[in-house]
Amino acid sequence: MAGTPSSSPRPGSIVEIFTDGACVPNPGPGGWGAVLRYGAHERELHGGEAGVTTNNRMELTATIRALGCLTRPSTVHLHTDSTYVRNGITQWMPRWKSRGWRTSTNEPVKNADLWRELDAAVAGHEVEWFWVKGHAGHPENERADRLAARGVQEATGAAVAG
Repeated sequence: MAGTPSSSPRPGSIVEIFTDGACVPNPGPGGWGAVLRYGAHERELHGGEAGVTTNNRMELTATIRALGCLTRPSTVHLHTDSTYVRNGITQWMPRWKSRGWRTSTNEPVKNADLWRELDAAVAGHEVEWFWVKGHAGHPENERADRLAARGVQEATGAAVAG
């Protein structure tokens, strides 16, 4: 699951993923974005939800969708500006799973559906998780943020036109 790869990968063999989510307002319509890089190859992804969602759900969705693009087991460096996603996958998830997706106070885990999807999405990959400060000029995080904003715009445009 989450952690450092057990052996040093070849240079250029690491998949770099940068994700972000957005919600305007929060809760409200949301969007997500991701930038994937493998060597000289790059791919941008984005999407949105016109209904009521949350920023945390969009952050999780960006990560799930990006990992879902990988076609074979990979060494991944995943960069997120969401401490919720990073701490959830690296610290909280093992306990949630052992408690039947319940918190230490026996409450249902929020967004358990997406946490389960993320758990499945990381299976078979060696993922190292990195937190980056959002809106601080990190080029790929800024790109992911713009993609998430595009997802919100497209979702709200679809809602108005529908």
